[in-house]
Amino acid sequence: FKKAKMKPMVKQVIKSSQREEKLERLEECGEKSGEALEALLSDLAKVSNSRERASKLFQWLIHPIPAKSFFRDTWEKKPVLIKRQNPDYYKGLFSTAEFDRILRQDDVQYGVNLDVTSYTNAKRETHNPPGRALPFTVWEFYESGCSLRMLNPQAFSSTVWSVLSILQEQFGSMAGANVYLTPPGTQGFAPHYDDIEAFVVQLEGKKHWRVYNPRSQDEVLPVVSSPNFSQSEIGKPILEVVLEAGDLLYFPRGFIHQGDCLLDAHSLHITVSSYQRNSWGNLLAKVVPAALEMAMEEDVDFRRGLPVDYLTYMGVQNSDKEDPRRVQFLCRIEELMKKLSTFAPVDAAVDQKAREYLHDCLPPMLTSEERASSVQGAPSRWEDGEAVDVGVTIRGQTRVRLIRSGIARLCSDGEAVWLYYTADNSRVYHKEEPKSVEIKAEQTDGMEFLIHAYPKFVTVGSLPCESAEDKVSLAELLFEKGLIHTAEPLQTAVE
Repeated sequence: FKKAKMKPMVKQVIKSSQREEKLERLEECGEKSGEALEALLSDLAKVSNSRERASKLFQWLIHPIPAKSFFRDTWEKKPVLIKRQNPDYYKGLFSTAEFDRILRQDDVQYGVNLDVTSYTNAKRETHNPPGRALPFTVWEFYESGCSLRMLNPQAFSSTVWSVLSILQEQFGSMAGANVYLTPPGTQGFAPHYDDIEAFVVQLEGKKHWRVYNPRSQDEVLPVVSSPNFSQSEIGKPILEVVLEAGDLLYFPRGFIHQGDCLLDAHSLHITVSSYQRNSWGNLLAKVVPAALEMAMEEDVDFRRGLPVDYLTYMGVQNSDKEDPRRVQFLCRIEELMKKLSTFAPVDAAVDQKAREYLHDCLPPMLTSEERASSVQGAPSRWEDGEAVDVGVTIRGQTRVRLIRSGIARLCSDGEAVWLYYTADNSRVYHKEEPKSVEIKAEQTDGMEFLIHAYPKFVTVGSLPCESAEDKVSLAELLFEKGLIHTAEPLQTAVE
């Protein structure tokens, strides 16, 4: 592989012993929002409603700003900085020690799970060799002044997985993350903007950040991320700050940003992201083609022929002409566009978005209680040469509920009703195909009942299906797919 050619710089070696010492120090914090993350997640596991759980975790993330005012005043509008003077606030989310452990124990691939980058002399470079990223090579890259970006830490870290799988319910959109480890005195990336809402969580060390306004209205809340910019293209920053451990920086998509390390400290941060391709325009991209197809089927006005001479006065070459026929043509287009909205299959388009969201989602990370009362905790096993405790029994009086509020959704393709779900998703983005199962017509009301009953447990017998057999078979299907759990762990059938 070709190593980065870096100018001599002040380096700070992060020794393994120092990392371990940092992990061992966990100070007690006076307020709930500053508790160790492990304790917070333990408390959240006791919250029975996953929507409420997501709300509480998000509030912890942006404390002390109230979530309501954040979404009203800041979200998609402007950057915000939270300085805490509490280096242990995000302790336990991720660390350099865990980074090192993952490199040693897991199959981390360059370009897939890890990028090695540099930004020197206004030039951004990637230095990924082929194959597995092993500590010997990775830390040598780091010592030569390269930044390390782990692209999907949730695939390797159960804590990051847990946090993101909870937060995705807050956003109703996939929550992703990248981890960035930067050596002292270096910068790994050129100025650019992203197509996601970014929450920069500083975990270790310090980082100097500059944030710039979108350059024009065309770049406000952009659809795609930008190329790399030169300093001359971006003007002056509207926010310049040094993030220290425990601090948070939020900026909306379209805000240009760059971060570089001070000479006296490395930086480890994780960027939590969401709201990629989740705009009104993205929804309308599904609504409009379907509405037009329906309109042409049902309304003759959309099927009438264009004027035979319209090419003589419409089009770019005729756009500067003053012609009453142009005015009449454009008025007709406006009338049809207004009429088109009456054919808009909005609910069907929302279901399309929902199916994409469910495919994007991380699977739920179950609490110990959820595991014990779900299919994952069923007592079936191999013992003394035979399968034992096979066939747990669901009865009419069994109390059940969905494992998560957003774990499944009913959608129709016009002929059949399908239940799309996240329980079998991979922790690696789109590694698996979308998961769904067909729901019988006589069981759709029962499925809707379960969805809307959450977070309450309901008896299988109360499901509004046509027969007792339909009720039990629906519950058995959902249990086997890992979508519901029971109020009490199930027992095997008594012979």
